[in-house]
Amino acid sequence: MPILQSFLDELHQRRETARAGAGVDKLEARRAKGVMTARDRIAALFQAGTFQEWGLHADHDCHNFGMEKKSLPGDAVVTGVGMTDGRVVASFSQDFTVAGGSLGRIHAKKICDLMEYALKVGCPIVGFNDSGGARIQEGDDSLSGYGQVFFRNVLVSGVIPQIAIISGPCAGGAAYSPALMDFIIMVKGTSNMFICGPEVIQAATGQKCSMDDIGSAMAHASVSGNIHFVADSDTHAVQIARKLLTYLPSNNVMDPPHQPTGPVDMSPDPGMNDLVPAGAKDPVDILQIIGRLVDNAEFLEVQREWARNIVVGFARIQGIVVGIIANQPAVKAGTLDIDASDKSARFIRFCNVFNIPLVTLVDVPGFLPGVAQERGGIIRHGAKMLFAYAAATVPKITVILRKAYGGAYLAMCSSDMGADVVYAWPTAEIAVMGAEGAVRILYKREIAAAPDPKAKEAELVAEYRDRFCSPYEAAKKSMITDVIEPSETRAVVAMALRTTLSKRETRPHKKHGTIPM
Repeated sequence: MPILQSFLDELHQRRETARAGAGVDKLEARRAKGVMTARDRIAALFQAGTFQEWGLHADHDCHNFGMEKKSLPGDAVVTGVGMTDGRVVASFSQDFTVAGGSLGRIHAKKICDLMEYALKVGCPIVGFNDSGGARIQEGDDSLSGYGQVFFRNVLVSGVIPQIAIISGPCAGGAAYSPALMDFIIMVKGTSNMFICGPEVIQAATGQKCSMDDIGSAMAHASVSGNIHFVADSDTHAVQIARKLLTYLPSNNVMDPPHQPTGPVDMSPDPGMNDLVPAGAKDPVDILQIIGRLVDNAEFLEVQREWARNIVVGFARIQGIVVGIIANQPAVKAGTLDIDASDKSARFIRFCNVFNIPLVTLVDVPGFLPGVAQERGGIIRHGAKMLFAYAAATVPKITVILRKAYGGAYLAMCSSDMGADVVYAWPTAEIAVMGAEGAVRILYKREIAAAPDPKAKEAELVAEYRDRFCSPYEAAKKSMITDVIEPSETRAVVAMALRTTLSKRETRPHKKHGTIPM
């Protein structure tokens, strides 16, 4: 026992030293600022006592520029696996107190080993990014390390969910690892993410800017669209990650964590009827409709601040996990533009990879017209949305609420684009364009020659709407499955989800399609 005790004493001492990182003083200084340490973040993510650390005793192996005399506990990153709400999750957390969280060869190897393990066992990975970037003292080993991390980000993509939390700086090449992951959560106020900082931009281009302009959470959430969620603190970021995981399967061969509530409740919801505006041109807040459609009005909106004319996110409908894509008439009249197309296409493809049924709510007057949109490539970007829906083989349920015009009608998952069932409210209008625009083009001379042009136009608009825009006309041609009352929406969608969960669809064998990037 005395011999064993000496070994145990050494083990405990080494563990204590490694877990202290750059020292207790530095850890406490971060906490005093309201910022979690690398290990605090890990502790918040996992159930108490379940985290098993990998590479606790790792250290750098750099022998250049005086580094041989320095110890970097854990090589500035904590890695391991544990249980989060009863499921296995892998996680890495960069330690800014150790060499600024910089990435060296061993640091990269620890992350790569963890991702390979997550790939083999089929569990999600959550990464906390808090790093000054590449470790300059290790030269090309650092660059190689980033390359190896990026390669594995792509390798596991579509196999296991990847969530990145930006808790501190994430600069230069380091930003591309979270960019290759599925969801990015960024902590407001304490984090930044950029390729070139303000000083570099000014030196290279003469443009003056601040970090808030290019690297802040709000800049990425509302302008660049690079991130998916904004957190108020580290604690909030972990809460978002844990909430997100409750909607996701652990890997691509598992079903999402559905929680069927027993027999489908087919009772109507009269409150949905009350949300239909009195006038066809009056906007409606789609979030109110989603709130009545989903269980307990719980909707985890993704990229809330970006491309707000489209709404995407996760929810449950009578226990079944769904991804929702919906036009937002309260913003830009719900038109589709470049950003909305990109936002939707990426979300659709994620849901398809991870077996999450898609529910699409349609109220779209068309693609946004304008020179900037045309020159910006709306054709290419809009095609991404068409491609994503057409390629998706998960259950696809579409509900046309009001307007569904032109190519945007197709882009919002019509039956022609592979929707399994399409319902329409009686207020729906399905046409190449709105009745007013069509009549002015088709009957321009007839209207001009009429004794009362306004009355004649109104008469023709009403006739055109009845003959060419009515959902009953679409139903006659089997373009839609049924016309339903708004109050029936939750019930019929819930039943459609139950009947399509066993869907299997075979496509031609290929590596992948060539989505217009």
